[in-house]
Amino acid sequence: MKATTDAITLSLDSLWVLVAAILVILMQAGFAFLEAGSLRSKNAGHITGKQIITLALSSIAFWAFGYGVAFGDGNALFGTSKFFLNGVPSGYDSIFFLFQLAFAAVSLAIAWGGFAERAKLSVYFIFGFAFVVLIYPVVGHWVWGGGWLAKLGMQDFAGSTVVHLQGATAALIGTLLLGPRIGKFQNGKPVAVPAHSIPFVFLGTFLLWIGWFGFNAGSTVSTGAGTSGFTQFFGYVALTTNLAAAAGALGALFTAMILSRKADIGAMCNGVLAALVAITASCAFVEPWAAIVIGAVAGAFTYWTSIFFESKGLDDPIYAVSVHGIAGVIGTLSTGFFAAPKLVAAAGVGRPGLFYGGGFHQLGVQALGVLAAFAFVTIASLVVLGIMKATLGLRVSADAEKAGLDISEHGAYGYGETEVSFEYGKAEAK
Repeated sequence: MKATTDAITLSLDSLWVLVAAILVILMQAGFAFLEAGSLRSKNAGHITGKQIITLALSSIAFWAFGYGVAFGDGNALFGTSKFFLNGVPSGYDSIFFLFQLAFAAVSLAIAWGGFAERAKLSVYFIFGFAFVVLIYPVVGHWVWGGGWLAKLGMQDFAGSTVVHLQGATAALIGTLLLGPRIGKFQNGKPVAVPAHSIPFVFLGTFLLWIGWFGFNAGSTVSTGAGTSGFTQFFGYVALTTNLAAAAGALGALFTAMILSRKADIGAMCNGVLAALVAITASCAFVEPWAAIVIGAVAGAFTYWTSIFFESKGLDDPIYAVSVHGIAGVIGTLSTGFFAAPKLVAAAGVGRPGLFYGGGFHQLGVQALGVLAAFAFVTIASLVVLGIMKATLGLRVSADAEKAGLDISEHGAYGYGETEVSFEYGKAEAK
């Protein structure tokens, strides 16, 4: 009887993780619509094609090396086994690989936000491979693979730091090395580059919101109970995830209305995403009221920081640094304040937060994890991208950028017709 029960439990867990992996992979479509809608129509085809490249490249690179670096046996810094999934059994373990691959692909998709509308296609292949093999899985091993941050008890349940802060940091370095888009700044002041399709922005946001239930709730990797008797713990994680997203939408919208006197739809969508990023670390550790606070703060703060960074000369086309970086920091630090004792026991990671009598210990661990991840990804990205800039170059020509990456990199626009009319070589888009 016990053997039968165990087999059923394993089958249910495997099915849940596979469904969650599919939801997270679906987020690539969300990124495609979000970015394509947020930017100019002359780059829409390039952006959607880039997401296929992201998933394809990540799949092979993570299978070959990334999974082993993140989850292989090794030392406190990186894994040294399971390359090419050698020694990884079939069944549940293969499904777990697919789930973790989906996370790596999301982090890479976030990184590309800082490269949008001006990076060469070759950059995506070279840096993408380096990111999935040498950068992302190292921090993943520190936190999720039994590395030094895991031993300290860092709480990052589904990846505010591992996935989102890493991607945002790489986006920041890419943005700085590439420089601003042509015409983005005039006399030192930012010029608005309007989104070409707000409905696309909404659709991308909605797909990401739905996909996040796989992202966070799937990270329980089980349909059963938490370690302290929480039955179907994945349901509780889904609850806190949704409450945070709702609060983020309203927090960003109200902040936009106060600062710009406009009910900015794009800002509201980014507020949803920022809140989801923030709750990703803390979804299993905080109570519902705290999830609302975390989401609202992340949504509001993301809107303000996006304006601030742009005023300082940073051309971050889809605000990856604010939405995924700043919100990732907020989310990671939040457990140091709000982690509730009963939920910490259920998740089995770290200690309660400051507001529950846990002192500053967990907050210190969280801050250390943020600083370590940011420093490592910054240095690694600077090295890889710096070498590429000095040798192959990172940016397309001015003529190619003006014409749009659809025509200059792929030979055809994403839409049959476009308002853009730039001559590029012998091709002219009418």
